[in-house]
Order: sequence, then C-alpha cells, then structure tokens
Amino acid sequence: MAKFLLQHSFTISFLLIILSFFSTFATIEFKHFSRSLSPSSLGLKREKLSHLHFYFHDIVTAKNPTAMRVAQADTTSASSPFGALVMIDDPLTVDPDINSKPVGKAQGIYALASQSDASLLMAYNFAFMEGKYNGSNLSVLGRNTVFSPVREMPIVGGSGVFRLARGYAEARTHTFDPKTGNAVVEYDVYVFHY
Repeated sequence: MAKFLLQHSFTISFLLIILSFFSTFATIEFKHFSRSLSPSSLGLKREKLSHLHFYFHDIVTAKNPTAMRVAQADTTSASSPFGALVMIDDPLTVDPDINSKPVGKAQGIYALASQSDASLLMAYNFAFMEGKYNGSNLSVLGRNTVFSPVREMPIVGGSGVFRLARGYAEARTHTFDPKTGNAVVEYDVYVFHY
C-alpha cells in the first residue's frame, strides 16, 4: 500500500487540490443564494394602501372582440362550457361607457373551471396606462363565480409602481347580455404597495 501511495502521490495530491477547490466554490455559491436586504436598498419607501375603481369591458361578440375562446375541452355535453379557455385584452375605463376615458387593459386568460356553476379561474394582469400608474401592472389570480353579486379575487403581485403588491379586487357585474355574452364589470381594487 505504501508503495502504491508513493507512486501515485502526485495524482492523489492533485485530486485533493481539485476536490478542495470545488468544495470551496460550492460553499461560496451557497452563501450567496439568500441574504436579507433592507427595503430601502431597493428604493422602497413606506408601504401605502391604494383604492382603484374602474370598469372592465368583456366583449365576446362584436366586430373586434376583446375576449376570444382559444380552446374547448372535449366534453360529453356539447352545451357545457366547462373546460373552455378564453384569452382577453379587455379595456378598462373610468365609467361603464366603453367610450369613457381608458385607464388600461385587462390582459390574460380565464377558464371555465366548474362543471356545476359559472365559476372561472382568472389569471390576468391589469396593465395601466394612465397617470402615475402608467406602465405599471397588477396581477390577479383567483376564482370568479360570475353570478354572485360580489366576487373577491386576490392581487398576487405587480410591477412598476405596484412592485411587491398584495391585496384584493372586488368585481360586480354592471351589465350582462345573455344573447351576446358581452359584459361590463365594475372593479374596486384595494392594494398595498410601496
């Protein structure tokens, strides 16, 4: 054994140096995986609560629809909307009239997620284009039971002015046309942000 170690001492030394180098490198990488930061280091100031109020126009039937079905599950009942997936680029306005001042767009998807009632899985962004919120977004991810008088969905984040946002959105149907599927929904959004 001693003869083997003497003959291969250079190789063994070299391997130990390489292993030592990699273990040191791994330790350095692990230390930088996570660290605590002061909010001020990211330019974050005191957190505030904002209330936004606007109208969401979901236009399914029109010359230029803003909500379009992009997928439908193969179900046993042709009349069931369960499994349908709709892509949206819905205008947001200050009043229920589509021609009132635009404040942004609701962009994303909703899916008919219930076999027994009209419940949607909503995953979309409010992309604002007005005033101090211009270029900022709020992200919504939640359940929308469309025939309930008031629906509450979580705000799960944001960007721009709304970086690190959290809160909730209340939706109330203002108008709904069962023939066309077009709807105007009133939104009150309460959001904590910096």
